[in-house]
Amino acid sequence: MNLALYKQMMKTNMKGIMSYAMGSAFYILLILGIYPSMAGNAEDIEKLIKSMPEGFLNAFGFENGLGNLEDFMSGEYYGLIFIVILSIFSVMLSTKLLAKLVDQGSMAYILSTPTTRGKVAFTQASVLTTGLFVIMAVTTIAGLAGYHLMLGDEYDFNMSRFLMLNLLGFLLFFAVSGISFLFSAISNDEKRALGLSGGITFLFFSLDLIGKLSEKTEWLRNISIFSLFRPSDIVNGNANIAEVSLILFTIGSAAFLISILIFKTRDLPL
Repeated sequence: MNLALYKQMMKTNMKGIMSYAMGSAFYILLILGIYPSMAGNAEDIEKLIKSMPEGFLNAFGFENGLGNLEDFMSGEYYGLIFIVILSIFSVMLSTKLLAKLVDQGSMAYILSTPTTRGKVAFTQASVLTTGLFVIMAVTTIAGLAGYHLMLGDEYDFNMSRFLMLNLLGFLLFFAVSGISFLFSAISNDEKRALGLSGGITFLFFSLDLIGKLSEKTEWLRNISIFSLFRPSDIVNGNANIAEVSLILFTIGSAAFLISILIFKTRDLPL
């Protein structure tokens, strides 16, 4: 790793990283804030939920109904908003860290210093992973602090499952970031890299969403990486945490490794 480059890139991108982190924290605190009023009208809300199509409930994480606090958070936040925020972050920053620098010619200046392409690519991958970790850490801390400060002991809260939810969320977007970084590594054009990584991420998300709608389309989920992240199963203890974690970590690590190897050997524009 090139430590000087890492520090500079973290300094350059920290404002953007913290914007995503604060946005994620805000939403999770908002969910915690409205939960008491929702729980107070649980019977009416449960009736409303049960009146909705099963496919719709599955698509947005409400198959377990209002349930407990973890069910509510998994459906209201981790089922959709969380996915959107982290997907945008992964695609945007991965493109900015490699393809944009190549497109603008800034990469030539970086490579003119006493460093190697491999170190540069590894450093940029480390910046992306660190940014993702910061967002997930802030989200987790906000959730834990929000529960204790806003809800206290009034509602049951399984802290270990909440932590597992955030761990798998991190690993999911470690994998998504790796795939996006791969497209950035093979592209000389920022728009092309953004289109490819954004397109494949949106495709994965769409396949997972459509697959939830009915049994006839459920097979589509097998094609999507997002199908590995099932918030409702995680908070209810029905997910195979170890297996899913290993798969997501392997996908992300492989994608980052291939990205670095490709960037080391391919031709770059002068």
